[in-house]
Amino acid sequence: MMTINLFFITVTIQWRKKTREEIEHERLVKQIEEEIMDRKCSMHKLF
Repeated sequence: MMTINLFFITVTIQWRKKTREEIEHERLVKQIEEEIMDRKCSMHKLF
């Protein structure tokens, strides 16, 4: 005898507007990530 269990998952995505603070935070995080990548690349070129 074989039993098959199926799970059905419903995902609801609700779009919401971002606040000014969220937008600024995302921009800052992206800028910092780019600076870190630049540093990594420049260090890699030295070796």
